[in-house]
Amino acid sequence: MNELILRKVTVVDPGGPHHDSTVDILIRDGVIVKVGSLRVAREDRQVNYEGLHASPGWVDLRAHFRDPGEEWKQGITNGLDAAAAGGFTAVAVLPSTDPVIDDRSGIGYLLQQAKGHPVRLLPIGALTKGLKGQQLAELHDQREAGAVAFSDDQHAVRNTRLMLLALQYSAGMQAKGIPVMVFPNDPDLSKGGQMHEGPMSTRLGMKGLPPLAETLALQRDIALLEYTGGHLHAATISTAESVDLIRQAKAKKLHVTASVAAHNLLLDDGCLRGFETCYKVLPPLRDAHHIEALREGVKDGTIDAIVSDHRPEDREHKVLEYGPAAFGIIGLETAFAVANTAVKGRMSLRRLIERFANGPRAVLGLSKVHIAEGAKADITLFDPEVDWTCTEDDLVSKSHNTPFLGQRLTGRALGVVSGVQVRMGAVEQVAR
Repeated sequence: MNELILRKVTVVDPGGPHHDSTVDILIRDGVIVKVGSLRVAREDRQVNYEGLHASPGWVDLRAHFRDPGEEWKQGITNGLDAAAAGGFTAVAVLPSTDPVIDDRSGIGYLLQQAKGHPVRLLPIGALTKGLKGQQLAELHDQREAGAVAFSDDQHAVRNTRLMLLALQYSAGMQAKGIPVMVFPNDPDLSKGGQMHEGPMSTRLGMKGLPPLAETLALQRDIALLEYTGGHLHAATISTAESVDLIRQAKAKKLHVTASVAAHNLLLDDGCLRGFETCYKVLPPLRDAHHIEALREGVKDGTIDAIVSDHRPEDREHKVLEYGPAAFGIIGLETAFAVANTAVKGRMSLRRLIERFANGPRAVLGLSKVHIAEGAKADITLFDPEVDWTCTEDDLVSKSHNTPFLGQRLTGRALGVVSGVQVRMGAVEQVAR
């Protein structure tokens, strides 16, 4: 018999029976068997940490594990370990690998590599063959193999008719349609861009990435959704105009959802004054006007999920002059801390956790998870108040391309309980 007791834990579980209460939780053989006040014997296996909070397990909708093709940057097991350290019990993995995950065998490979890990891997299948935007991939086969959504990552589907067909086809796969995840960006308008287009890009003499490139692409896809039906998910939106478009589409009862990267809620384009490549991300860091709109979108539910947009890169691709350096940072280990730091005092912890837990589940059509007696243990442990400084010892990922090393953050993930497996990161597990 495998037992674990979480002691004096504050539950953050919107809609759950124990939300906002401080309780003990007994988990036996992967099932929550008792929630309340428990007698604890010295020999019991337990986690006892001042300030311990628990919520339904967090789900990340956007991560790259670079496997197959560039395993030295991450790999499946290392990526899932990083997800556990960041408090995620499930993570959706993008298909932009080498070779591209665009068929049944590719989906099967990812699931086989992740087998037995406490963090559940959720494969995202390619929308078009080879991510080339010319022909639809085998969407039905990928779905049957276990794909939870379809995406061409940051590759644009320029062919409007092809996008229309993709939405129509995916709409018939389940009651509300399988999510077609798009990265809204007009490649002609953004070509050669290095950072947010605005006064700062002018001052630094760098070609800008205009907000209009995101807005125009999103307008097209929402118009197609209104015509076809289905489910459109706008991944990592970054502009005030995009927030407005999503809000208007939801008001029309269109099945559209959206996510934002945690770092786009905290950092602005002023970070690039020193031309540090660790701040080079896509979509780019915007200015205060757009950041304010993104935060408001998270608060009012226009934005359904906060994601890590975890994109590991090695030194050869990142530690370069700014121009040729790759876009992207790692984010799994720090996503919650970054988002919490960005919105603390602006919205309730309940709302923030909803964007990490059941908001992402709703995007994927997964059932809600609650902390309740009889439920399978799918729990994230965290401390929303602790102040800490991120160091290399806090990073599990092979790649360390993050701007948050040496930065003070508020709140952090402590570990996960998934079934019978427990992964503790920042807090020691007392187990006897």
